[in-house]
Amino acid sequence: MTADDLLAMPASAYMNTAQQAFFRDLLLAERSALQLRIASEFEQLREQEPSSDPADIGAAEEQRQWQLRLLEREKRLLDKIDQALERLARGEYGWCADTGEPIGLRRLLLRPTASLCIEAKERQEQKEKHQA
Repeated sequence: MTADDLLAMPASAYMNTAQQAFFRDLLLAERSALQLRIASEFEQLREQEPSSDPADIGAAEEQRQWQLRLLEREKRLLDKIDQALERLARGEYGWCADTGEPIGLRRLLLRPTASLCIEAKERQEQKEKHQA
């Protein structure tokens, strides 16, 4: 099944077995690719050789900090993928955690880990903006 096949389905088929299987496969593929990237980043961090040149040390430390931030982001994404897979297993995937309304196939195709519909996400962002 392709994304076009998914979008061609009637609205009444929302989160049917075929759609759930599509998103499960998509999430598992993303999870696997992400785990490979994380392992590769860790390997690069381990392989960095120390230098005695102060300029090289500074550049290497900056690169190391960048890699650590990237790993942190990827770990958070891995957690979101695991949460989405858990929602799928519970039959809650594709439904807004705030309103209970459908999140929508187009949004899920763009962000398979989404747990909020657009309206709820916009409200959350507005609240965060006002609190900041």
